[in-house]
Amino acid sequence: MTLKQHEDWLVDFYKRRDWYKYSSFIRLNFLTEEVGELSRAIRAIEIGRDHPCEHETKDERKDNLHEELADVMDQVLILCDKYQVDPDSLMAFSEAKLKKRFNEN
Repeated sequence: MTLKQHEDWLVDFYKRRDWYKYSSFIRLNFLTEEVGELSRAIRAIEIGRDHPCEHETKDERKDNLHEELADVMDQVLILCDKYQVDPDSLMAFSEAKLKKRFNEN
């Protein structure tokens, strides 16, 4: 599955649940929330959390990392759709920008 295929599925899913209607400003808040959850997931893997209610195994921490990365990606994909940006083009755009910035051919 390509990013575009997932985006198409995701947009349809969000529209059916009436979540797509939120403005980009609200969507950006959702993205910020998901980035915070990703930060917590990485912290748990890298240095632990020393929280009395949390006793995740290594596999559970890894699964949570996947979940939070996917949540961040989904928010980015919804923003791509709202601004008609082909998500598959993001990788090429990123590579071209870095090559130009650091004079790599």
